[in-house]
Amino acid sequence: MRLKTLAPGSAIPAGAIKEKVRGCIVLCFVVVAMLAAAGTAHAQLNGLHLKGDAGLDSGSQAPPGAYWGTLFYLYNTSRINNQSGTQVNTAGSLTVPAGLGLISVVTKQKFLGANYGFTVIPAAILKTTIESPRLNANSGVGFGDIYIQPVNLGWHLEQADVTTGFGIFLPTGRYTADNANDNNVGLGMWGFEPSIGTTVHLNKTKTWNASALASFEFHTDKRDTKQHVGNLLTLEGGLGRKFLKGAANAGVAYYTQWKLSDDRLAALPTLLVKGKNSTAAIGPELTIPLATKSKLYGFFTVRYEFEVASRTTTQGNALILTAVFPFKPIKLK
Repeated sequence: MRLKTLAPGSAIPAGAIKEKVRGCIVLCFVVVAMLAAAGTAHAQLNGLHLKGDAGLDSGSQAPPGAYWGTLFYLYNTSRINNQSGTQVNTAGSLTVPAGLGLISVVTKQKFLGANYGFTVIPAAILKTTIESPRLNANSGVGFGDIYIQPVNLGWHLEQADVTTGFGIFLPTGRYTADNANDNNVGLGMWGFEPSIGTTVHLNKTKTWNASALASFEFHTDKRDTKQHVGNLLTLEGGLGRKFLKGAANAGVAYYTQWKLSDDRLAALPTLLVKGKNSTAAIGPELTIPLATKSKLYGFFTVRYEFEVASRTTTQGNALILTAVFPFKPIKLK
């Protein structure tokens, strides 16, 4: 999970690097087109990226400041699909609750014209981690894998924002090879995730916005095994409209994820379905400010996304609740 825009409508005009904005938009569409033609192979292990953790304004960096926040995530499913999207299970269900805290800092230090920032998520508290498509998993509660993003750069232009970063997943969560005790809350591997995205303001008043954030995920072998999760691409964003003088944002959010390369499944038990993982989801999102007439204390976001096209994985629904606060309340003019 990565902290994105905390103050809708707070873009800082810069008037340069417009070609970078166009390049980011073209990149997103080119990547999607390339992946749409990807073939299938024997691969289906899940990655570390929390699908749906970013939505509207996903391509924007927060204004300079220090922030803390909490996120509650709830994923529910009773369906496993095969390569063609047909349900293959006849019974069973799975609910994955998770809660996490985060700290994010955006500085006024500039690098290539961008503000430098970083984010730390100490550890998510999980009930279950889905290593491969399966239902009725029932692990105990525990601390999952830690996520840090030591580098995050943000450009704020007249009609668009651009952001890029590099994140690392640390395998700190409880993990037993091949899930032998059905009690894992981590995935037992390191993950590395470069990302790039943009939020485009569609009119001069910046009330309408469209965003896309592409995150590329690479992994090491799983602990005590020769299993290796293939590379993943996750695309997240949305189309929204701002109100309350730009402090609130409402619209439709989405996420899609594709497996780019094959998994290595050495010694893994027989799988229910085979093929490259892919999924897509869409749903409403609302962000509102937590403020008085004189001070802004934070923002609250609710997002609910329905998976509508899953292949070789589970298909369900995800609820994400996020509250983010500046360490020091912001005075309003």
